[in-house]
Amino acid sequence: MSKVIEIRDIKRDFPLGEEIVKVLKGIDLDIDRGEYVAFMGPSGSGKSTLMNLLGCLDTPTSGSYILNGKDVSKMSEDELAEIRNKEIGFVFQTFNLLPRTTALDNVALPMIYAGASKSERIERATEVLKSVGLGDRMDHKPNQLSGGQRQRVAVGRALVNKPSIILADEPTGNLDSKTSVEIMKLFDDIHAAGNTVILVTHEEDIAKHAHRIIRLMDGMIESDERKTVTA
Repeated sequence: MSKVIEIRDIKRDFPLGEEIVKVLKGIDLDIDRGEYVAFMGPSGSGKSTLMNLLGCLDTPTSGSYILNGKDVSKMSEDELAEIRNKEIGFVFQTFNLLPRTTALDNVALPMIYAGASKSERIERATEVLKSVGLGDRMDHKPNQLSGGQRQRVAVGRALVNKPSIILADEPTGNLDSKTSVEIMKLFDDIHAAGNTVILVTHEEDIAKHAHRIIRLMDGMIESDERKTVTA
């Protein structure tokens, strides 16, 4: 199994006045292509900081991070922006959709940055929206969609560039329990289609969808459990 993520001795310090707060204290982690992983941990455990590093939204103070064969720990801001667009699909708790833009155009947005033609964008965004169950909502704007439908648009946007990993930060945090079940079923399907999925959650029932649960405590990995998956 090829590795999509290789992290060695990653540390992240933040200055706080005169002090240095050590948030990540030397993390080693490998994630194989096609894995389904959940990060858990209490507030302040470092899980959000680690997620930001994995998503190339931040860079480590020290250590190395190889994503899909590329060392991203020493890249410039422009290089990181390109990696984020091509290699990583983000899904956030707050959806982060453009309010005045249709579902189709929201999903197609990352393809504009990737330099795809208009016809390519429309074709791919249409295909993705159908795959997330919104084929009949393409022309709707976010305020015409339910919370669950908005999150489906966000998931579609994350998938559109065929990224190496899907990173989901509390993807059901703003949804009711019934809609949360539907969205997690969608993530299960995305993983079953061969995608690498990484979730950050504080909810055990959400984490149970993953096949591997990594728990953080005080900036270190406290436990790393894989469950046996039966077909």
